[in-house]
Amino acid sequence: MFHVAEKKKGNHPLLKQIKRYKTGYLMMAPYFILFFLFTVLPVVASMGLSFTTFNMLEMPKFCGWDNYLKLFLDDNIFMTALKNTLIFAVITGPISYMMCLFFAWIINEFSGKLRAFLTLVFYAPSISGNAYMVWTLIISGDRYGYLNGLLLKTGLINAPIQWMNTEKYVIPILIVVQLWLSLGTGFLTFIAGLQTIDKSMYEAAAIDGIKNRWQELWYVTLPAMKPQLMFGAVMQITSSFAVADISIQLAGNPSVNYAGATIVTHLMDYGSGIRYEMGYASSIATILFLLMICANKLVQKILRRVGE
Repeated sequence: MFHVAEKKKGNHPLLKQIKRYKTGYLMMAPYFILFFLFTVLPVVASMGLSFTTFNMLEMPKFCGWDNYLKLFLDDNIFMTALKNTLIFAVITGPISYMMCLFFAWIINEFSGKLRAFLTLVFYAPSISGNAYMVWTLIISGDRYGYLNGLLLKTGLINAPIQWMNTEKYVIPILIVVQLWLSLGTGFLTFIAGLQTIDKSMYEAAAIDGIKNRWQELWYVTLPAMKPQLMFGAVMQITSSFAVADISIQLAGNPSVNYAGATIVTHLMDYGSGIRYEMGYASSIATILFLLMICANKLVQKILRRVGE
């Protein structure tokens, strides 16, 4: 009875916390409002539209699970795009994550201007806009392409290879380019996290029996920067599942036999251009969202074991 009376008086624990820290909540309110309007609301709306047929001219019409049944039973291109996306995620996600962590760990050992210079060198490809377009010169299908020219000069091939018009080369080349671009925000986050670790922790670890740098990394460094590790994982998961621009610019859309198709390129095909099948596009987006959520949960489970 007492708890009921307390709630009726407006003394709910959450309300008490809001009143106590009202200044902080007021300062965060603009972000929360924008986040809700431009992130949460569109995601919820997309999930709702995925159960409809909607062409942006007429009102949405409820169709139940028809879009999802079509995706997995009738849409062969989606299955190819799903396979390609999973290949990208499984290969580029973990490798790029480890690359970010490894290079951040190495660069953090330097000091001053040299560390800043090396950080810029590794980070530059990810912030240079269409920097991956330099790869069009490398993988050009004529003899003037750098890769073809090198192979012809060394006698490994007798005629130029049409790299992006040959199905078996498309995915490997796109993976290489994606890895080249992968040292982005997560990389900077790891460097920042490494610089905030209290140096006295290493001294205490040495007294406790830590004998080498690898033990120091596993038992001290990584546990001390778990928030940065989680943020970096989210960024890498997002980038590995959301590959689109690289595939479109280098392999074309559609690519040869859809060898470079991904879920996002398939989504763009139905959500824009001449189709505007927004209900079907929303179902594709929902599948991609669920894949990212599952990958995020798996990574969280793995990161909890860091330092054990």
